[in-house]
Amino acid sequence: MRRDDRNGQDGQAVQGSVWQYSPAPEAREIVKIQPRYGLFINGEFVEPRSGRYFETINPANEEVLAEVAYADAEDVDRAVRAARHAYEQVWSKLPGKERAKYLFRIARILQERSREFAVLESLDGGKPIRESRDVDIPLAAAHFFYHAGWADKLAYAFPGRTPRPLGVAGQIIPWNFPLLMAAWKIAPALACGNTVVLKPAETTPLTALLLCEVFQQADLPPGVVNIVTGDGQTGAWLVQHPDLDKVAFTGSTEVGRLIQKAVAGTRKRLTLELGGKAANVIFEDAAIDQAIEGIINGIYFNQGHVCCAGSRLLVQESIADLVISKLRRRIQRLRVGDPLDKNTDVGAINSRRQLQKIERLVAIGVQEGAELYQSDCVLPSKGYWYRPTVLTKVSTAHTVAREEIFGPVLSVLTFRTPDEAVQIANNTRYGLSAGVWTNKGSKYLEFAARVKAGVVWCNTYNKFDPASPFGGYKESGFGREGGVHGLAAYVAF
Repeated sequence: MRRDDRNGQDGQAVQGSVWQYSPAPEAREIVKIQPRYGLFINGEFVEPRSGRYFETINPANEEVLAEVAYADAEDVDRAVRAARHAYEQVWSKLPGKERAKYLFRIARILQERSREFAVLESLDGGKPIRESRDVDIPLAAAHFFYHAGWADKLAYAFPGRTPRPLGVAGQIIPWNFPLLMAAWKIAPALACGNTVVLKPAETTPLTALLLCEVFQQADLPPGVVNIVTGDGQTGAWLVQHPDLDKVAFTGSTEVGRLIQKAVAGTRKRLTLELGGKAANVIFEDAAIDQAIEGIINGIYFNQGHVCCAGSRLLVQESIADLVISKLRRRIQRLRVGDPLDKNTDVGAINSRRQLQKIERLVAIGVQEGAELYQSDCVLPSKGYWYRPTVLTKVSTAHTVAREEIFGPVLSVLTFRTPDEAVQIANNTRYGLSAGVWTNKGSKYLEFAARVKAGVVWCNTYNKFDPASPFGGYKESGFGREGGVHGLAAYVAF
């Protein structure tokens, strides 16, 4: 790292000088990517009966990383039958303390291979390596550790009742946190004695497939976890399979509605974690610089690829000009580029389709009267990239204030009173999360009690813990993941 003092002499720091970072890429050789991946069924990789494969690419440079098997209805049926056999013959008969040993072993192997998983997560998904390394992989391991602790204590989790496993769980996860979402789904299901058929997103299947190697390394009994890859049709075949006892889905609200219709009238239990349009609220008594960093963490460091991203910034009018000025200055210092570079703040957009959606929604926002401000960083010539963006002069009627963008785009609205802040925050069809920045605890507690959101952070943002339940209200879905509440989704009484 060196300092570029283009406006000064003799190395003296002057106002306006910037830090220039030399490239510090993580070695991609740490992970060995197979040219072709099969389906993981009954403890081994098998060729798809469909005979079809699809490509998964690196969104940072459009390089084809691997070919991945496409599971059709027959493949899904094979996976469900393997899971049913493992449930009836092995997993449901194991004492909780024995299940815990497997979960603990998986967690330890994830820790040991964390660098490998972090590199693959960034290659396949486009997120900066420091987020994969410092957030995604440690949290994934933490979920397996946490649920290993519960596996033999379910009677204590639900006193006065006798919990029993549901059976076979079909699980579908999105592309924004591929490994972490897999851990969120798989760990509680296994801890409670269920078996799993999981379908990862078609654009980010590689860390889920690498996780299969961890299951093999941990000697997990065959069929306890099965992973089928494919597109939305594969997910539909899984949801519609008659021998599932549970469906768990994380993804868009639109797909969640279709899943809810598909399982209506069946015996299948259902949990949905869907979209969000979180409000990040800054009151005039907040620590402004701390709040700015929280905003950056909540929307830009993850490219806005988080369902709970604080994509609506609500600022009290008396400090709005100051906050917007500081925010504009801060996004100019964000480093956009190679996701494997440890200096990178903002990585690549996950796919061309997602990039086109971001561009379309921002264009609509400008047409509706929003004022556009973007970082003037130089974007790479190949890959899917979008500049960190701030939209000001936004009202609750604007499309960008209502629709989930899922990109590094922040919409700024203003308010005068706490009552107005609550009203604006609740003026959305979603109810997943919110953030509050204030130095008054009473103000935070009052706001948290009135805002319709499953999670409300105070003077921080996007902080997660496996012991804390996560989930939403309204069109953000129902059910919880994490904590005792998450265990309840995988047991019957």
